[in-house]
Amino acid sequence: MKKLLIFTTLLLIAQMTFAQEDKSKRPSPPAVAKQTVGGKTITIDYSQPSVKGRSVWDPAGKVAPMGKVWRTGANETTTIEFSDDVKLEGKPVPKGKYALFTIPGEKDWTIIINKGIKWGAFTYKQEEDVLRVTVPAKKAKNFQEKFTIDISPKGDVAMVWADTKVDFMVK
Repeated sequence: MKKLLIFTTLLLIAQMTFAQEDKSKRPSPPAVAKQTVGGKTITIDYSQPSVKGRSVWDPAGKVAPMGKVWRTGANETTTIEFSDDVKLEGKPVPKGKYALFTIPGEKDWTIIINKGIKWGAFTYKQEEDVLRVTVPAKKAKNFQEKFTIDISPKGDVAMVWADTKVDFMVK
C-alpha cells in the first residue's frame, strides 16, 4: 500500500510538471519592459495581445473596453514594480509591486496603480488604488500589431497598440 501511495504521488508530480504551460507559445506572449531611471529600476511584466484584424478599442469591451478598466495587456494582470519610491506623473508612489490597469478613452486614458495583483481585471477594486492619473492618448506614428510597452532611460513609459500611443512619466 505504501509503494502504491508513493508511486501515485510521483505520478501526480510528473503530470503537474509536464502540464506546465509554455507561456511563450500563447497567442498573447509574455513580455517585460525594464529600465533604470535615476538609479531606480522600473519593471513592467505584461502579455502582448495582437490586433488580428479586430477593432481593439471596442466600446462593447470585447478586446480593450473603451471607458472601462482594462488589465493593460492580456492573460494575467500587468504588473509594474518600482525598486524605490518614485513619482508617476509628479505624484508619489511607494516602492513595491503593483497591478497596472488603465481606462482607455478616445482623447485620454486613466493610468491606475493598484494593490490588487490578481488574474485579469475581473476582481479589480477601486478602493485598492494607490494612484490614478489621466494622460492624453495620441495617434501612433505607425500601426502596431502587438501591444507594446517601452520605458525610456528618462522614465517615459510608452504603451502602443493599433493606432494609439499613450505615455506617462516615472521619475
